[in-house]
Amino acid sequence: MQPVEFSPHAPYHEPAALPPPALPRPPPTHLDSTIPPDRFDDSTPILDRHTLTTARLTMLIFIVRVLYFVVCAGALYNFINQPTLDLPYSTAIILFLFLLFVTQVFTVIDMVIKQKRIEVISSIYFGLLVGALLNYLMLQAIEPFREQLISIKITGDEASSALDVMFIIELLSPLILSYISISFLLQTKDDFRFVIPYVEFSRELKGGRPLVLDSSALIDGRIADVSETQIIESQLIVPSFILKEVQDIADSSDKNRRIRGRRGLDVLDKLQKSANSEVTVYRSSDIDRKDLSNDQRLVELAVELGARIVTNDFNLNKVANLQGVAAINLNDVANALKPRFVPGDILRTKIAKEGESAGQGIGFLDDGTMVVCEQAAVLIGKEIEVIVTSVLQNSAGRMIFGRQSDSNGAD
Repeated sequence: MQPVEFSPHAPYHEPAALPPPALPRPPPTHLDSTIPPDRFDDSTPILDRHTLTTARLTMLIFIVRVLYFVVCAGALYNFINQPTLDLPYSTAIILFLFLLFVTQVFTVIDMVIKQKRIEVISSIYFGLLVGALLNYLMLQAIEPFREQLISIKITGDEASSALDVMFIIELLSPLILSYISISFLLQTKDDFRFVIPYVEFSRELKGGRPLVLDSSALIDGRIADVSETQIIESQLIVPSFILKEVQDIADSSDKNRRIRGRRGLDVLDKLQKSANSEVTVYRSSDIDRKDLSNDQRLVELAVELGARIVTNDFNLNKVANLQGVAAINLNDVANALKPRFVPGDILRTKIAKEGESAGQGIGFLDDGTMVVCEQAAVLIGKEIEVIVTSVLQNSAGRMIFGRQSDSNGAD
């Protein structure tokens, strides 16, 4: 098969030879595929690499759990075998098994709760810290009244062993204040970013927010060219449902859709191999399970991650803006970067010197752009109108070629 080169504005066309259309097949969900685990490389399909990454993570978690079990068993064995305990053998066995069971309860809880959210864990952690701080401050505030509070007996007994108000305060205040702090943070977690440090800094930053790509941006392909310029410093995120949408297009029986889908997969593969971009295939089970369109899922994911959407879809751009989500339209970016002058435009410039070729005159625009005008060498020092015939633009800058306007001859 001959390689097909695509330019950002080239129409889609059929390669020299294509395999016969195949029925769509679901992505591999386990490692028992036609590609051995030790044969994964940069040429491996994206979904297979994602499956391998998930399998490696699962294996790593399994190893951590096994090590946790071994460490707990060893620590409990050494604890029970201390000479100071001097427990009967049967009692020691029962105590060892009971304590080991208690330690493994947390492993079972970890396995049952598969979807964990960092903001929930952070809410509990910071809630405990805030509760402990408030408890300390409250106890310091009532310290001058300690003796009076101790003298107030709850049971009505004046004996020193009776319960007093100070004991009840010291017992209940850390529990109540910790609960209130955790509950408050859990109910207001959407107003903060629970990333250490706890303060929301991202609102003060203009850059660095991740970019979520949709299918139209991948199929368009210009995002890969923009990434190669190293102007994008943010992380590029491709949601799993967008990857599935592009794969479904690539597996379509329609020839044009199939070519577009394969182009999108090729662009994603190019982004992943590029040293100038950081690409992540993001999987969010909560959003995937919702009965929503992919456009609405993109908007919800952008809100959840505090990200911006990169798209070519005008309607998605409008929907995102209406919901307060920043969207970058590649067509708008291209329009902003297009040349100021196109062939046929008329500009005015002052001829400053002769050009390298015979009869050429050289002028400069206000921004320093060089203008080469044919048959203008005799007009040095004069300001003339130039009709643009072509524009040359590359990494070194921009150069405009033109010829004299007919109005110059009339003057």
